[in-house]
Amino acid sequence: MAENIESHLVEKRVFKPAKGFVKGARVKSLEQYRRMYRESITRPDKFWAREAGELVWERRWKSVLKWKVPFAQWFAGGKLNVSVNCLDRHLGGPTRNKAAILWEGEPGDKRALTFQQLHRDVCRFANVLKRNKIRKGDRVIIYLPTIPEAAIAMLACTRIGAVHSVVFGGFSADSIRDRIADCGAVAVITADGGYRRGAIVPLKKNVDDALHGGTSIKRVIVFRRAGNDIHIEEGRDVWWHRELEYVDAHCPAVAVDSEHPLYILYTSGSTGKPKGILHTTGGYLVGIYSTMKYVFDLRDEDVYWCTADIGWVTGHSYVVYGPLANGTTTLMYEGAPNWPEPDRFWRIIEEYGVNILYTAPTAIRAFIRWGDQWLKKHDLSSLRLLGSVGEPINPEAWMWYRDKVGGGRCPIVDTWWQTETGAIMITPLPGAIPTKPGSATLPFFGVDAAVVDEKGNEVSANVGGRLIIRQPWPSMLRSIYGDKERYKKQYWSEFKGRYLTGDGARRDKDGYFWIVGRIDDVLNVAGHRLGTSEIESALVSHPSVAEAAVVGRPDELKGQSVVAFVTVKGSVTVSTSLKTELREHVGIHIGAIAKPDEIRFAEALPKTRSGKIMRRLLKEVASGKTVTGDTTTLEDLSVLAKLSAEE
Repeated sequence: MAENIESHLVEKRVFKPAKGFVKGARVKSLEQYRRMYRESITRPDKFWAREAGELVWERRWKSVLKWKVPFAQWFAGGKLNVSVNCLDRHLGGPTRNKAAILWEGEPGDKRALTFQQLHRDVCRFANVLKRNKIRKGDRVIIYLPTIPEAAIAMLACTRIGAVHSVVFGGFSADSIRDRIADCGAVAVITADGGYRRGAIVPLKKNVDDALHGGTSIKRVIVFRRAGNDIHIEEGRDVWWHRELEYVDAHCPAVAVDSEHPLYILYTSGSTGKPKGILHTTGGYLVGIYSTMKYVFDLRDEDVYWCTADIGWVTGHSYVVYGPLANGTTTLMYEGAPNWPEPDRFWRIIEEYGVNILYTAPTAIRAFIRWGDQWLKKHDLSSLRLLGSVGEPINPEAWMWYRDKVGGGRCPIVDTWWQTETGAIMITPLPGAIPTKPGSATLPFFGVDAAVVDEKGNEVSANVGGRLIIRQPWPSMLRSIYGDKERYKKQYWSEFKGRYLTGDGARRDKDGYFWIVGRIDDVLNVAGHRLGTSEIESALVSHPSVAEAAVVGRPDELKGQSVVAFVTVKGSVTVSTSLKTELREHVGIHIGAIAKPDEIRFAEALPKTRSGKIMRRLLKEVASGKTVTGDTTTLEDLSVLAKLSAEE
């Protein structure tokens, strides 16, 4: 059996950075990138000390890195505060009057907070936390919609040295209870409800259900968002707005050790014991500050919009901490991209003059399915840079994004990273690195990435294998909360001293990385190891297809057979002949071995509210099994029912 993942897709299109963009870029050439990258790998202490030196430290570090596999200490001996770096340091000049957060709620309500106003709100709420006996080191659950108060709550925790754990607003009471139990949280910050597709999500009721039967929670602070009726438990629950009446806006920040825990974020979709990814303060802040600055090529006047929910790592790093640490205006939107119409995103871009859009391939493919007519209603000329995050983007979606959304003039930064990595790891720098549709291109500074076989040997060009990172980086996870052994075993045991990402990848002759999906999603078809993302990409390159998800099904003869779930573009009629055409199309693009054994047409695919396709559920449907496990994060349960009913 072949050990390595086979890779068959060939992409020949290359887009060089436009001269006009290069002129104002922070990194202006491939030569400059390579020079900086070389220094970051060979002299990481010097490189990261320079980056860290742009932030505010209460006490300078004694050493940039102490590394005892697999435990890192970055900027050891240093002391700092995250909220000071996101807020206070911008108050001495004109940035204080600049918008820090522009926000739009799903019903259409709007708010703008300057850095000065946000600082005041964070200080007041930090005093509310102290008034409610929340102290440095205490764990606090944040379960809120994407509203400014989510950022305020996160920053208020950092101001007093409390450790936050944000729980995605689509998670169930069971998910909240599991996370509380795992981290021993003492408080929950929530809202009465939030808006999603015109309905109210009952956040406070979910918290009540989670706390039923007793937990470590002593206080629940409730923000009034939706005005729905809720239960207030005397002695435990308090209203956010009432608590503010008892405090002032003076709250000195607590300087914490560089390795002080900043947040715990539980990875979604796991079974059994929750896996709490622990990020600490100094290294994480340096990592997201520098990636934000270089990858998005920030300018003072930018209006930047990352469409991620606050409950995911992207929301932490690139909605809240990254933009604010750089003094950038960050836009937040509470609701669904197609509410009340499929042009909501385009309307927001036009109205706020958004310059940088950072969104997920899944959202891009949904926009393709909904049709170009929604884009054409709006002026998107303010955009100058586009970003992609969350999963590999197929070349055809990349081209549509470039041509239709960016008008052919905006560079695309296709970024690869994980909850565990904390910050972007593989990415183009938009003024320096030529891009190829579907490739995350080259490693960011300080990231020593490689593709290896099952024995840990680096493979040659265009051979698929496991993606690893060979040296520590500032924003890396420090552990799995409360479980150092699991941390060692899961990430560092397969290849000694090397971080195992869990993703499959290949490098082309130019050294560009192509992510082929999770190793778990690799199919074994008659002795060939095929990445699902390449088959999906081939299907989506057909003009009739909007989106595709590929899974394996046990097969006595071949080991696994290939099952494809396909949604077609609005005007296309599904037929047996289209199935045949799609199978042949995959055969031409990849080879006969990758032709799907079965193609199922679906109105929609089962997705989480963050837009990720739930392949676990599709595997169960494809195998004819009853769907089991947690489905609470599904955006639309009826999608699953329709798929299960299909023959």
